[in-house]
Amino acid sequence: MTRLFTTLLALGLLSFYSGCTPSTPQGPPSNEANPPTWAEQVVWYQIFVDRFRNGDPNNDPTLGELRQFDSRTPDSWSITDWGTDWYAADAWMEDIESPWFHAKLQYRRYGGDLQGVLDQIPYLDSLGITAVYFNPLNDAPSMHKFDARNWRHIDVHFGPDPDGDRQLIKQENPADPTTWQWTAADKLFLQVVEALHTRGIRVIVDYSFNHTGRQFWAFQDVLEKGKDSPYAGWYAIDTWDDPATEENEFSYLGWAGISTLPEIRKEILDPERPFPHQGNLAEEAVRNHIFAVARRWLDPNGDGDPSDGIDGYRLDVAAEIPFGFWREFRQEVRAVNPEAYLVGEIWWKDWPYELMAPEPFMGNAGFDAIMNYRWYRNARRLVGRDPSHLNGYRYAHEWVGLNDGVRPENARVMMNMSASHDSPRVLTSLANADLYKYRAKPTDNPNYIVHRPDVATYRRLELMLVHQFTWVGAPQIWNGDELGMWGGDDPDCRKPLWWPDMEFEAEVANPFFERPVPADEVGADLELWKLYQRVIALRNEHPVLVSGTLEFLTDEHHPDILAYTRTSGTESILVVLNASGNATDLAVPSGDWQPLWETDAELAEGRVNLGAWSVGVWQQ
Repeated sequence: MTRLFTTLLALGLLSFYSGCTPSTPQGPPSNEANPPTWAEQVVWYQIFVDRFRNGDPNNDPTLGELRQFDSRTPDSWSITDWGTDWYAADAWMEDIESPWFHAKLQYRRYGGDLQGVLDQIPYLDSLGITAVYFNPLNDAPSMHKFDARNWRHIDVHFGPDPDGDRQLIKQENPADPTTWQWTAADKLFLQVVEALHTRGIRVIVDYSFNHTGRQFWAFQDVLEKGKDSPYAGWYAIDTWDDPATEENEFSYLGWAGISTLPEIRKEILDPERPFPHQGNLAEEAVRNHIFAVARRWLDPNGDGDPSDGIDGYRLDVAAEIPFGFWREFRQEVRAVNPEAYLVGEIWWKDWPYELMAPEPFMGNAGFDAIMNYRWYRNARRLVGRDPSHLNGYRYAHEWVGLNDGVRPENARVMMNMSASHDSPRVLTSLANADLYKYRAKPTDNPNYIVHRPDVATYRRLELMLVHQFTWVGAPQIWNGDELGMWGGDDPDCRKPLWWPDMEFEAEVANPFFERPVPADEVGADLELWKLYQRVIALRNEHPVLVSGTLEFLTDEHHPDILAYTRTSGTESILVVLNASGNATDLAVPSGDWQPLWETDAELAEGRVNLGAWSVGVWQQ
């Protein structure tokens, strides 16, 4: 029998699964620090609404809307046809003064909306996913919606009556929650929530409380009234305008130096320390406003029963907001819904080499989980073409170290990312031989592969998916990956979805490369869709893959193989991946193993015979 590769690793796994607690700054975990158990069981599907589906062309963004995004938007601007070749320039792009094609792509709108989501709920259900994570839905002029005009309403163009919603919003006092009404877009979103809940699908929504857009009502008041605005303390203002001079000296901090994203002012107690920070948002009024927004979507009718509301929040750039706020936010959210799930965008410590550790952010520090790019980065090093390659033996060692101090309860609810709105699509990521999310688009790397990947990449993807859906944590799918979409980092990861009932132009445009590129036919890859459906079903049908303990069978004599069991009670599942181009074999524990998944892999007489880039899953 293949032994555990070192006693030290075995002990590490034992301590991990015996419930060791994180060294968070607020003391030992309480019941309120525990994540909801439902979050262990889900398969996440991330939706970026403008690019998901246009269900109602009558609510499409207009030229006036785009001029709130950028006043330089030309008169010739129009909605982009869903099936347009991604790199083919829209006619109106000739009237935009920008040397970078990618900058022009930011002006594109495709008209995706909540009706499109509502129409496709049967599609999501048939795929097998059990939770939806929506990118920001709040009212905002951009297509990504991280530049909020307000946090309390759904974007007017995601609903059926943009003009009527604008008039309704004008009647409110944005600072007084008692005046807030329900717009047509708000009501449609609640319909979507109800329809998803009816099918057993959970819902969380993305918010960025670190910053707003310039069009945000409080910032507009600051622009008008200066330091006399009642919201002057909400924002990180560097200098105020001196009315005695002709020059406008007004300046403020924008997130990542972006002037369209003014930052909320923070009181940081340890500014010299790296993330995470102690402190809070500086203004109590800002905090109270955010809490009111959060309560609004958790329990829309305010009757004390949160079943009609969303099931939690994904929180943007969470490491940049001090702990004090997240503790308060968690208390407010859990007071409304004790089963709400909170996941933070905890990402780079030193790009592109090191990601932040999740442990300080867990439990009473605010979050149940993080967006687990750490898992994907290492999985890509195992099955992809990353120059910092990990074999199966090293992968197992790295995983134990990465989860040092993370409680099992939190590990099981981690959102195990593959791709997202902020990273290359998984096929493209696996096709390229570079560090994760580094030089990952054609403007940064002239050799970056942005067309259809080769056959070997699809085999790598199968290994990655089987691993993702049999591993510790809740797997996530970026909308469209299941349809075989490819594309580099933002904005190329944000193409409109390749629906099977739509026609698409072939990708033949070539704005970046002197070398020729293939003319790729574009459309839904239904065979890959079936692969996703199958791997989702594998996880959904075997609870041991949700809560079972993990034991590595990998050893130093078979370093290319990643082998492990998931065990719960009398059920055990064996997973073996050969992440190499060489055939091999491996002795496995004796037992009556029945095949669940075999791709060039066969188990007989206590040995697994593995072809190159093969994977097998067996149950006993």
